[in-house]
Amino acid sequence: MDQPSGRSFMQVLCEKYSPENFPYRRGPGMGVHVPATPQGSPMKDRLNLPSVLVLNSCGITCAGDENEIAAFCAHVSELDLSDNKLEDWHEVSKIVSNVPHLEFLNLSSNPLSLSVLERRCAGSFAGVRKLVLNNSKASWETVHTILQELPDLEELFLCLNDYETVSCSPVCCQSLKLLHITDNNLQDWTEIRKLGIMFPSLDTLILANNNLTTIEESEDSLARLFPNLRSINLHKSAGLNCWEDIDKLNSFPKLEEVKLLGIPLLQSYTTEERRKLLIARLPSIVKLNGSIVADGEREDSERFFIRYYMEFPEEEVPFRYHELVTKYGKLEPLAVVDLRPQSSVKVEVHFQDKVEEMSIRLDQTVAELKKHLKTVVHLSTSNMLLFYLDQEAPFGPEEMKYSSRALHSYGIRDGDKIYVEPRMK
Repeated sequence: MDQPSGRSFMQVLCEKYSPENFPYRRGPGMGVHVPATPQGSPMKDRLNLPSVLVLNSCGITCAGDENEIAAFCAHVSELDLSDNKLEDWHEVSKIVSNVPHLEFLNLSSNPLSLSVLERRCAGSFAGVRKLVLNNSKASWETVHTILQELPDLEELFLCLNDYETVSCSPVCCQSLKLLHITDNNLQDWTEIRKLGIMFPSLDTLILANNNLTTIEESEDSLARLFPNLRSINLHKSAGLNCWEDIDKLNSFPKLEEVKLLGIPLLQSYTTEERRKLLIARLPSIVKLNGSIVADGEREDSERFFIRYYMEFPEEEVPFRYHELVTKYGKLEPLAVVDLRPQSSVKVEVHFQDKVEEMSIRLDQTVAELKKHLKTVVHLSTSNMLLFYLDQEAPFGPEEMKYSSRALHSYGIRDGDKIYVEPRMK
């Protein structure tokens, strides 16, 4: 049978990993020696192949000689064929069936939607544990065929495939732990619940950039659908617009990690408010948006939650508020403390027999204060001596002799006194 036109997997392999381009080194990898055939093989008799092969963006359209693939790739465990021109699953099968220890396969951005994956071809993937089909436009029928033939599949990547719906597989995939299905258009929760039916052992579900709408499911149903879910990513789920959707995440019995950035519901809050309100509503999570939730942070958040809702009308107070009041009791509002440095004070200015109360800025210098006092005491600045008296100081007035010194450095407070005297000639 004629080979498809284009570059073969074996051709690219020989070019990239030839001794000239990829010299043998100690460490991971293997130098494979293949005796020349009587006909004279066109390839090099030695290739230095690592166990992880990266052949992305190489224009591969077909497998090439299967015997040569088997001879050179017996030890290979990871294979990246992303962004090539593979459009026939039979050619992919020829490659994979001759890599017996393959565990990771990346077929992203290959036009594989142009052919049908038959079960006998899918059988060659049986040992794969991690499969990446991002931007391959793989149909759900193709995914179902793969799931039936990969009994040990643990991680599946189906991003950028333009999915608007999910088609349930006729059989459950009990082995799958991680599903990465971001950047599709799965808006309706009825589609997401199908994932729970298909993958009952799912540990991690990454749904970012799907414009997911409200979670329309009872608490009991959510617990049954995702009994083992430990981590969920809902970044940029534009349809989540009420706190009840967040509360429903508590229905997943093993959930510990949540990612919730770019949610319209949260945009009106400050970063601090957002994090504290989420932590208080999700009592079981140990990591939020990638950051560990420490015990002290949880208590602070729960106390913040009580104070945040204490002035709300009863009908608007969430149930979680009452749970936390039972835990901590009703808290007093926090006192508002202004920690900003004082910018001005009121002092008594004493000159001869006159006393005048004045407001002075603390950011000015002694020289600037003298200019300000000229019109009050009718002395030139060069003929003016200033003395500061702290009302609580036991040592008497302190001469303000340094013209460039800022007033705040004296610790002047309301009620203190400043004495002005003429310089003696």
